[in-house]
Amino acid sequence: MSTNVRTPRATESKWVLALASVGSFMVALDGLVVMTALSTVRRDLGASAAELECAVNAFTLSFAVLLLTGSALGDRFGRRRIFVAGLAIFTGASVMCALAPDAVWLVAARAVQGSGAALVTPVAMAMITAAFPPEQRGRVLGIYSAAIGLAVLSGPVLGGAITEGIAWQWIFWINLPIGLLAIVLVYARVGESFGPRTAVDLPGVVLVTGASLGLIWGLVRGNDAGWSSLEVIGTLSAGGLLSIAFITFERHAPQPMLPMLLFRSRAFAAGNAVSFLLFASNLSGTYLLAQLFQEAFSQGPLEAGLRLLPLTAALAVFAPVTGRIVDRFGARPLIVTGLTMQAVGATWLAAVTDTTTAYAGLVLPMILIGTGTTMTMPACQKAVLGTVTPADIGRASGTFSTMRWFGGTFGLAVALAAFIGTGGYGSPQEFLDGFVPACGVTAGLALLGVAAGAVIPRARSTASIDPVPAPATHASDGPAAQ
Repeated sequence: MSTNVRTPRATESKWVLALASVGSFMVALDGLVVMTALSTVRRDLGASAAELECAVNAFTLSFAVLLLTGSALGDRFGRRRIFVAGLAIFTGASVMCALAPDAVWLVAARAVQGSGAALVTPVAMAMITAAFPPEQRGRVLGIYSAAIGLAVLSGPVLGGAITEGIAWQWIFWINLPIGLLAIVLVYARVGESFGPRTAVDLPGVVLVTGASLGLIWGLVRGNDAGWSSLEVIGTLSAGGLLSIAFITFERHAPQPMLPMLLFRSRAFAAGNAVSFLLFASNLSGTYLLAQLFQEAFSQGPLEAGLRLLPLTAALAVFAPVTGRIVDRFGARPLIVTGLTMQAVGATWLAAVTDTTTAYAGLVLPMILIGTGTTMTMPACQKAVLGTVTPADIGRASGTFSTMRWFGGTFGLAVALAAFIGTGGYGSPQEFLDGFVPACGVTAGLALLGVAAGAVIPRARSTASIDPVPAPATHASDGPAAQ
């Protein structure tokens, strides 16, 4: 079916960029703003460590599972329509989070939030791509990426300031006026656009959701229910079997959500593995540090957010530089170096952190972790997207985004399994008893990423790789989902 193409006026294009950036900023902010509020949430709602983990994973898991679906829905039913629907779901779920009377309610509301975010993020990218000609996209995507970077930088600090200055519920209430205003402005200022009318891979969505739920549930419940319990063995086994079923189905699906043909490229497969392990290490490390400052050092949410700035600021400071370096030296050197830095930083934190550690002793390892992450991210993207045909850019980019969010969910589950198994929230020392081995897990995940990155071809051979052939059904895939 043909794509409905329209050329927006210059004024409308500016509105598209502004409103897409606002929507994506809200989503990115909510992924991090909750980190410095979690200790307060735990005390107010009487939540366990496992329930606290679920409040984070519920968002990231539903977001990861539905990213590719959100992109397909926008192409089929209209990007403006799906973008508004995503904003409405996200905003409504934010109100549900703010009203949560207990941890179970909060977890459910965060899952709904993640599903709304999965509609907003890929469609925002598609709207921007459709609104600007190719010669302007580099500049406008730089502006859009700056909005995401601002959310990463300000999220922990803003979350701490709101939690300490007002109440943790306001980190969610603040989305209500912004979301409602954005919805009104989108309808008033942005025209509708469509992409290729590809079918939604519903069997694939069901299988990957079941597989993810089984694996994550087993990891989260392992320490409480017992690793040899029927519940844990059953859910992990079910997750493994559903993962095999998902891969098998996607190999033969006419329009798969995760095209297995792309994984024939060594750079594509290894780059996605690196992305998975990078975010597995990064999200779990950020979570642990946000809790460390509050639980072990008795600091408030705002001070904890400010003390995370060496980690998050490195992302903003070095991001413009690393994008140019990867074009010159290729993906593999930056990935191997960056993830090695991240592993060294996490190991350093595990070695020096105790109840008497001065904050100054934690600054350099946090900068090391942040800089390593910043080196690795653009290199991953280059490795993954540099070996596919233009027709497959959309699905390849969506796969890349999905893998990194699955990685974040998996890494948090594994690290907190180590934390709960050796420590807890009973005292500063008990927290540190769990923090040190959990940091060891984040370092191990980063080292696995180093091994995956070493498989990526050198710059010379990467450039000469023939692009992965695209199936005929992909010939009109839409813009990338980021």
